[in-house]
Amino acid sequence: MSWDYLSTILKPMLEGAQTTIFMFLLAIVLSVPLGFAVTLAMRSQVKPLAWIAHTYVYVMRGTPLLLQILFFCFGLPLLPVIGEYLVFDRFVAAGIAFILNYAAYFAEIFRGGLLSIDKGQHEAAKVLGLTKWQTMTKVIIPQMIRVVLPATANESITLIKDTALLYAVAVPELLYYAQAAVNRDLQLIPFFVAAIMYLLMTLVLTLLFKALEKRFSFE
Repeated sequence: MSWDYLSTILKPMLEGAQTTIFMFLLAIVLSVPLGFAVTLAMRSQVKPLAWIAHTYVYVMRGTPLLLQILFFCFGLPLLPVIGEYLVFDRFVAAGIAFILNYAAYFAEIFRGGLLSIDKGQHEAAKVLGLTKWQTMTKVIIPQMIRVVLPATANESITLIKDTALLYAVAVPELLYYAQAAVNRDLQLIPFFVAAIMYLLMTLVLTLLFKALEKRFSFE
């Protein structure tokens, strides 16, 4: 392996990795709170709202993420009447798909976390004179976080790998530049470099979530 060749492919691949990381951060920062909002909607006493939330989760989890990305990139502009107003940059369109898809998965994770909390916790908080808001923020959510952290970590690691699907809509991320280098140079080295970069990103996430799990286990 030539170090000159490695330095040649590293620059564009690092630029692609920046796009990968940015998409991950955008999706995780927006899908987590949206997912929690959907969880609350699923548990709502307002039946139409709960039905809409359940249907949303079913559709987003029941169809492939790649199909959703293609729909938001190429399908929205084809909608009658409003399609011309729904033409987005491909990165933005794919970002919407990622956010909506992962919000559905996080909603199910959070719902499971809330169901794991003993109902006695609510009764105890009521006896102590806590409001519903205080009960949720000071009692329920901290316990829910402890329960859902492992599943959230798994989804986050899956998300960083799923960003490779941007390749399908020609968004120049890490895999895009790796494939371009392979096609141009007929070398496998770019694939190995890309694999190492993905492994480093997932390693950082794994260490971060292990630290979070350790912290919350002592609270």
